[in-house]
Amino acid sequence: MKDTIAVTVEHPFHAAVAAVREALAVQGFGVLTEVDLAGTLHSKLGVDLPAQTILGACNPPLALRALQAEESIGVLLPCNITIRAIAADRTLIETLDPMAMVAVTDNERLRPVADEAATRLRAALTAVTRA
Repeated sequence: MKDTIAVTVEHPFHAAVAAVREALAVQGFGVLTEVDLAGTLHSKLGVDLPAQTILGACNPPLALRALQAEESIGVLLPCNITIRAIAADRTLIETLDPMAMVAVTDNERLRPVADEAATRLRAALTAVTRA
């Protein structure tokens, strides 16, 4: 998908979820929400999909700066990180590139915040590849 930051890691799904949580914390992000997407679709629709979880992550200082630059930016927060099993020991981790906030809002005042968020998210994903 266009406008994403993604890595594939050689870790089982549950280990990847734990590694992502830890790497996000190091970069100043807390996890506000966790959605078991595969489990929800199974219970609601009876569909079986590979394990997939969405973590809603927030870095409070960055969120505040974004809100100060664009009052309606809350519709694009928190940063969602999708973790999806693609094989028994292989997991895809993906997030929307925060620079998309600049494109969606056409607000250049968001660029420094988006740059920092992207740097921190890339660092977190890189750390997971080394875990």
